[in-house]
Amino acid sequence: MGMGDARQVIAKRAALEVKDGMVVNLGIGIPSLVPDYLDPSIRVFFQAENGILGMGPTPTKNPDGNLSNAAGYPVSILPGGSYFDSAIAFGMIRRGCIDVSILGALQVSQQGDLANWIVPGKRVPGVGGAMELAYGARNLIALMTHCEKDGSPKIMKKCTLPITTYNCVKHIITEMAVFTVGDKLRLDEVMEGFSVQDIRNHTEADFELSEALGKN
Repeated sequence: MGMGDARQVIAKRAALEVKDGMVVNLGIGIPSLVPDYLDPSIRVFFQAENGILGMGPTPTKNPDGNLSNAAGYPVSILPGGSYFDSAIAFGMIRRGCIDVSILGALQVSQQGDLANWIVPGKRVPGVGGAMELAYGARNLIALMTHCEKDGSPKIMKKCTLPITTYNCVKHIITEMAVFTVGDKLRLDEVMEGFSVQDIRNHTEADFELSEALGKN
């Protein structure tokens, strides 16, 4: 499976976690693809930590260069959407008003530690709002390809990259699998084209099988 195909598979599966009426914050990268796969019958309130609630589809043209999400990409706003300053946006996050935050990840540990802000030696703008969202959102879903380009695992016993936030990830979605993080890491779903053994071969972390998979 190519990298582009993997990203689409991950985004499509993540869209199933978004329900009608939710307030949702999306990270950059794979999470930004999730709206492309939402059921058109549901209404979702997308929040940006720079101060928007009610973002719409990505515009084909950007007549107002000031209307952008937290990553600086142009956005549209739906009828009934609102603007506010970033202090209010972060107040919403810290108060627990975000139902789901969907963030990209570089690594996730079996305890739910999130590493998503820097690869040592690479230039990055900083950790941003991820550490606030990781603690403030009611549900944090981490999206990432299952392995690095060299085949090394990203779901780890302990993260080797700098941590964004500890014990925060509730679910992990890759192109191979869906995990739930609790007292133990649990494999809930195996994506089409893969087996449980494939996942064991490409996952450093220890995990148990869900009841449904355990019967197979």
